[in-house]
Amino acid sequence: MKLRIALIFAGVAVAAAAAGIYLSYWQSSATPFARAAKPKAIPELRFVDGAGRALSLADFRGKVVVLNIWATWCAPCREEMPALDRLQAQLGGERFQVVALSVDQQGVPIARRFFSEIGIKTLPLYVDPSAKAAFTIDAAGLPATLLVDRAGREIGRHLGAVKWDSPEVLAQLRRAISAE
Repeated sequence: MKLRIALIFAGVAVAAAAAGIYLSYWQSSATPFARAAKPKAIPELRFVDGAGRALSLADFRGKVVVLNIWATWCAPCREEMPALDRLQAQLGGERFQVVALSVDQQGVPIARRFFSEIGIKTLPLYVDPSAKAAFTIDAAGLPATLLVDRAGREIGRHLGAVKWDSPEVLAQLRRAISAE
């Protein structure tokens, strides 16, 4: 009897968590970033690209950056990745970059396989198998996203999945790009 009750509670907890993830994904798009009161310095973040070249967030200075910390085992991360790819396709260039940074311990191979499986065409591959970036930015969970100004400072933050290519999000990001 105790086992049955425990299983029922576990099932309810899983259903509630799934509903919460679903609702946070579909309701979080209108204004995804909680804007910082003033730009905040971001400690140095180091990672590698798909070819294994060492990079840091400082390499993107001069661009507004959406820094998205994600993992292949994170369901909301997997759901939002195609929209991040479309966002990069629409806004990416000299003034804007999506840095989708995988924190999978298996590194480049697992992230590359995931990109291939879901048809990512535009996003460059960035990986931090140590997951230090997530700790450095005080991510409370995944996906965790920072909006970074041209000087490399945090100007916004969001925890959870977002429909990155929705009209509301695109408008907010275009305002951030033009304000810089």
